[in-house]
Amino acid sequence: MNLDKSTKRIAKRVKKGFQGYPQISIAYFGQSANCATEVVVGFTSEEGAEIQEQKFSSKADARKDETIQTTLLKVIERADAQTVVEVSGVSVIK
Repeated sequence: MNLDKSTKRIAKRVKKGFQGYPQISIAYFGQSANCATEVVVGFTSEEGAEIQEQKFSSKADARKDETIQTTLLKVIERADAQTVVEVSGVSVIK
């Protein structure tokens, strides 16, 4: 799947807002606000449940990495996530 298609499908799921559980959260981290080198995906099966996290790393910007974006979409689909939350921007790692 190409990068544009993956990012648009993820963005469409994020725009829907809270639809219930299971929930996937996506947060980007990097050395600067311009380049996200890590992505942390959180999975919550129900309200109050422990969040399971998985981390993906990239040498370049993960937001523009086709493999990572396609993988994120597959994680969302396989988890049958009702809600997808994306933290805006890139959190700087110090």
